[in-house]
Amino acid sequence: MTHLNEGDKIPSFAAQNEKGEIVSSDGLLGKKYILFFYPKDDSPGCTKEACSIRDNYRRFEKNDILVFGVSPDNMKKHQKFIDKYEFQYSLLADPEKKIINDFGLWGPKKFMGREIVGVHRTTFVIDEEGVIENILTKVKTKEHGNQIIEAMAL
Repeated sequence: MTHLNEGDKIPSFAAQNEKGEIVSSDGLLGKKYILFFYPKDDSPGCTKEACSIRDNYRRFEKNDILVFGVSPDNMKKHQKFIDKYEFQYSLLADPEKKIINDFGLWGPKKFMGREIVGVHRTTFVIDEEGVIENILTKVKTKEHGNQIIEAMAL
């Protein structure tokens, strides 16, 4: 669904994390990071995906790779989700869907046999210059942490 490709510069973004701190693409220059976009905090598939990343977090941390989840949920809901599942990484609030739209991830999709409009589950690996190294579009929620590790050859 995204219009972005590996090798593209990411769209500029800024969003509040669960603590109200601003995380921005400019502030992340010089750091390697993962942005994983998901539909909704505490839903079954999103929980499996976020927990899979949590369970593999040490591998990312050991390689100095930051991790951020992005969904339309607000900061308060993000904090509850983090507390409930003990995530070691931040979640970015995008209730206006600005980042989601800028990355081309809002639109029609199939869910339980019917067409709905929502977030297309997609993960971006971004290098220190803000360039996309990998895009994962075929997310397997229970195995997503391993999918990212394989894509990054960690």
